[in-house]
Amino acid sequence: MKKIAIVGGGAAGMACAVFLARRGARVALLERGERLGRKLSATGNGQGNVTNVNMGAEHYRSDDIQKVESALKKFGAEDTVNFLESLGGIFLSDARGRVYPASRQASSVTDLFRRELKRLNADVVFGAQVKELAYHGEFTLKWAGGHMAADAVVLAAGGCAAPNFGTDGTAYALAEKFSHTVTPLAPALVQLRCDPAAVRGLKGIRLDAALTLLRGKREIVRTRGDLLFTESGISGDAVFRLSSYAEKGDVVRADLLPDVCEERLSSAYSRGGDLVGVLNNGLARALEKRAQGEKLLKLVKRFPLEITGTLGFAYAQVTRGGIPLSETDEHLMSRFCKNLYFAGEILNADGDCGGYNLQWAFSSAHLVAEDIVC
Repeated sequence: MKKIAIVGGGAAGMACAVFLARRGARVALLERGERLGRKLSATGNGQGNVTNVNMGAEHYRSDDIQKVESALKKFGAEDTVNFLESLGGIFLSDARGRVYPASRQASSVTDLFRRELKRLNADVVFGAQVKELAYHGEFTLKWAGGHMAADAVVLAAGGCAAPNFGTDGTAYALAEKFSHTVTPLAPALVQLRCDPAAVRGLKGIRLDAALTLLRGKREIVRTRGDLLFTESGISGDAVFRLSSYAEKGDVVRADLLPDVCEERLSSAYSRGGDLVGVLNNGLARALEKRAQGEKLLKLVKRFPLEITGTLGFAYAQVTRGGIPLSETDEHLMSRFCKNLYFAGEILNADGDCGGYNLQWAFSSAHLVAEDIVC
């Protein structure tokens, strides 16, 4: 019977371990920290947005989007819900298709995995940050205070985002020893920094807005949802979705009143002479200090925010970039080393905000597990 070592106890690693252990495989799940699923327990603002019923490859970025699409077709949102409910939970979707545990606690999703791994008698090793990975007829893995041999290895150690949860990007080096490359890395689903003058006096104001990302005169992407002004820029789910495409020097044009046409806005303003009853009072006062008349109305519908950067990996939800999918086969096995697999965020595939990145974790883990046990 094969012995499989899974490096990384996050969503992809735990799911892969469950898939394999349920099929009778000998699994060792190696986690660098002292707890499994730390990042999973914080997902969806702590509520556990695990997938989205509106699933499709158009919500992802990758060097090989066909591979992403294939993985999603083999194990999609419905499969994820069925799988998670087989662990004992109940999962429900909201009006935007986002799927959450009925408990609305991300930590309860992690608890389901922990309980199942215990039930399956999976070998979970804590404090095992793998520093060396080699292959000489079989794989050898070494970490401070321990080592093991394995017939197959799954690298599911995440990317660079949220290093406070233990995902600091050091696992890429393990793949590079086998001739793999790493694409340029960037934080995604992250707050954006803006010109301080543009957000002065707006900190803490949250509203529903329609955002357009512009690069020069070219429109890159549009999003709509929560826009939250911060001390250094903008946040909120609409910003997170847009951040995956944003570059320094781009401009976010925000429609601060997307359900009201310019004619109706102008009519209301002409009757009252201000924005009382039209916008959040704090936002209205801040804008009225900057402009009046037609210039003020233009600000409401086309508020410009020049991007100066992001808050970086420390505040990002996911990593954009990673091990190219083109360096793996259709089962996400390395093209350079037989029985070396990849799953989850370590790969060059990142999705929109709304459950898409966890879906990739589960889909890629399932694809890998099915090939190992076939």
